[in-house]
Amino acid sequence: MARIVVKFGGTSVASVERIRQAARHVKREVDAGHEVIVVVSAMSGKTNELVGWVNEASPMHDAREYDAVVASGEQVTAGLMAIVLSEMGIQSRSFSGWQVPIRTDGAHGAARITEIDPTELNKRLEDGWVPVITGFQGISPNGRVTTLGRGGSDTSAVAVAAAVKADRCDIYTDVDGVYTTDPRIVPKAQRLTRISFEEMLEMASLGAKVLMIRSVEMAMAYKVPLLVRSSFDDPDAPQVAPDGTPGVPGTLVCDEDEIVEKQIVSGVTLAKAEAKITLRDVKDNPGVAAAIFGTLADQGIIVDMIVQNIADDGATTDITFTVPDSEYDKAVKTLQNAGDRIEYARLSGSKGGAKVSVVGVGMRSHAGVASSMFKALADKGINIQLITTSEIKTSVLIDEQYAELAVRALHTYYGLDKKDA
Repeated sequence: MARIVVKFGGTSVASVERIRQAARHVKREVDAGHEVIVVVSAMSGKTNELVGWVNEASPMHDAREYDAVVASGEQVTAGLMAIVLSEMGIQSRSFSGWQVPIRTDGAHGAARITEIDPTELNKRLEDGWVPVITGFQGISPNGRVTTLGRGGSDTSAVAVAAAVKADRCDIYTDVDGVYTTDPRIVPKAQRLTRISFEEMLEMASLGAKVLMIRSVEMAMAYKVPLLVRSSFDDPDAPQVAPDGTPGVPGTLVCDEDEIVEKQIVSGVTLAKAEAKITLRDVKDNPGVAAAIFGTLADQGIIVDMIVQNIADDGATTDITFTVPDSEYDKAVKTLQNAGDRIEYARLSGSKGGAKVSVVGVGMRSHAGVASSMFKALADKGINIQLITTSEIKTSVLIDEQYAELAVRALHTYYGLDKKDA
């Protein structure tokens, strides 16, 4: 018998019929003898509708009331899920975040979880109940409902799993696992049986949208295995792992030590709409980088890739970095208005770049991955504009028109097209 937290995203609970399908997945686990907690998102599109109503009521609204309104979406889903489970003969009741309680800080609209008291949940589990908890929300130190912001339901589920010491956290979504790359770009993309927390973090930060970064960070910190699987699968079908053997479907995100065969490259990611900005002949004084990027940060502009080249005389440097296309004009204007805080000769830049990355924990112990990546791109006539690396990742900036060609070339080059990749 295992203790499992299962989370259903908005598309998985988009209607009462979809909720019934999700509930059948819960029933399968209960019938197998497992203790189950359910965490739900709002029905697909409902949160955006609620946000629209708040903005229509007042563009300058109170953030506390914003949370009170937006949090109602998950309450509807939790209540409906508990009703459906009860109809199936499973003892169930809904819990709002504040009833658990899931305690957060007071940053309304973007709160962070500080503590979860598992006492009530543990009691319910021991008595054979299935608690259904609203994701995305908690309670502030002042007793007000808070929401957790983007990816909040995934984060709620992982935090609950950590609090009740669950054996794993199943994230049900509209895809059946984590793939080596986007199957819409590479039809031969393969579903991974396992992937490490670190690889998943890199892939999530580089454009893969299967899991939100905050939830993976929390799962890694508390060693909570995550299982990504589809709620659209038949709940009564035989449970078969991606490699075709009997087992749990989907992709298990786990500690690196639990992966026996580590691939050199586990995945290829793509992030489009990347803009490049270069500051030429920047005075190479202490604190110049802090001044540049601090000025951008003050305006809420997110900087990604950064490359610095120091001139032979050591007096000046060129600094190149990327920002989202949507932030390009704002970033240029911010730097031009920085005045004497940042001394540089000229600014140049362009939109329409794409960041292509290869990720894999096996890169730690294999030399030459970066050089082979560059060769594979050169063979396709693709020019590289910027390069950044980490221990398990190499990223390049290229023209967006070559982005999908680059992904396909690298996916094939590293043997990820094959079933046993």
